[in-house]
Amino acid sequence: MPAEEAFVQGSGMEVLTNAEMQRADQLSIAAGTPGFKLMLSAGQAVAEAAHALVEEGPILIVAGPGNNGGDGFVAAAELAAQGREVSVILMCERDQLQGDAASAARGWKHPVLPFNPQAIGKPALIIDALFGAGLSRSVDGEARAMIEAINANGALVLAVDLPSGINGTSAAVLGAAVNAAETVTFFRKKPAHLLLPGRMHCGRVRVADIGIDAQVLDEIRPQTFENDPDFWGAAFPVPRIDGHKYARGHVLAVSGDAVATGAARLAARGALRAGAGLVTLASPRDALAINAAALTAVMVRPVDTAIEFGELLGDKRYNTCIIGPGTGVGDRTCDFVHTALTAQRHLVLDADALTSFAANPERLFEAIKSSQDSAVVLTPHEGEFPRLFSDLSNKHPGRSKLERVRAAAERSGAVVLLKGPDTTIAAPDGRATVAANAPPWLATAGAGDVLSGVIAGLLAQGVPAFEAASIGVWMHGEAASEAGPGLIAEDLTETLPAVHRRIYNALGIEY
Repeated sequence: MPAEEAFVQGSGMEVLTNAEMQRADQLSIAAGTPGFKLMLSAGQAVAEAAHALVEEGPILIVAGPGNNGGDGFVAAAELAAQGREVSVILMCERDQLQGDAASAARGWKHPVLPFNPQAIGKPALIIDALFGAGLSRSVDGEARAMIEAINANGALVLAVDLPSGINGTSAAVLGAAVNAAETVTFFRKKPAHLLLPGRMHCGRVRVADIGIDAQVLDEIRPQTFENDPDFWGAAFPVPRIDGHKYARGHVLAVSGDAVATGAARLAARGALRAGAGLVTLASPRDALAINAAALTAVMVRPVDTAIEFGELLGDKRYNTCIIGPGTGVGDRTCDFVHTALTAQRHLVLDADALTSFAANPERLFEAIKSSQDSAVVLTPHEGEFPRLFSDLSNKHPGRSKLERVRAAAERSGAVVLLKGPDTTIAAPDGRATVAANAPPWLATAGAGDVLSGVIAGLLAQGVPAFEAASIGVWMHGEAASEAGPGLIAEDLTETLPAVHRRIYNALGIEY
């Protein structure tokens, strides 16, 4: 199978759980594609990826007792037919294999090596076909010893579907997991290809087309998506030639006092760079001169109390608010949040705004649900998240980040964005995206403030909250990549124009 036919890099934006992928297989088989034909296509895709990864030298396949091992046997036969030196280690006896895996093993006309770490030898490439994505119990005994030996061997590793030891839905490491240089998966990615810690074991992920018709997704109706322009491109706000700044919304960001003004300014600039027509900083009077001196395109208004804030919101042109970056923790910030919700403004809540409700999160959730404006986005990091959702902490390794964020969105009535290297966003209706484009140097002071501003700038332009959060996160990661190592938060707003151009190019929009 030619490379351009076998692989569709990043194929499809949908992300399927183990159960959903199993359903895709079942629907495809029911529609007339034999399961063994799917296995043949999968094994051929693995063989192709193996040859591309290591063009010469011996290849070892470590096969398990299930269909993952069957894929490995198909790959072994294909590689041997191409003249490669191939050997297979099998976890069980050949006569214990069943179904399609047994059929695949019959295509391997050579002996299998005993399931012993000493049998690994010194291959140029190890193909990990031991366990599939559905692994649900901790790896121990001989299997764990084999995984540890694979990792210690030093050879490149190509994983079939997922590195063995990773659960495909939760992304949890179940005792021990293979460290792969590359992973070949089939039809669509799984959460573990994007979420940590699973993603850290996958290396580069290739998605192979094995003949499953995308129409099966109409019945499966997946709710999880990889966060990229393929998913949200239609919602991206493109200014009209006959537009004007007031048509692109007016963001109102709340500043902290004189010693804590920088965070709100970063957010304000992020909103402006995201395309908001106007941005105003609501500043305490003691910080007015500081903010005014540091800002140019962003306007400044004196606001000390929630009453004054409410009076300012009497102007309907302020359609979006940012509260939290540097605002201060306490009743004053809570009052500002309630004022914005009562005024039915689009709202991004970050940092201090989240912590201010830690003693009574339900008070915030009730206010969000009673507001007539559903465009509310909460943007906690892992330290802030448990303050609002204490029972959804990351202390339970079997509970995925995706599951936690979905539960938080349903409970709060808001779009919840849990930051990190695998930033995950969920809407109250269950839709979710996972981002995988953030470089490690994005973890720097103030970066989250800029993200809040970018999301607010998108909300101001009429982008729905879930899409605005997803677009904002992707743009944030791309801006960091554009800036490169050594990034500081101020750089993000300067690289956002290049990200806009990248999106325009991806969407085929002239500029």
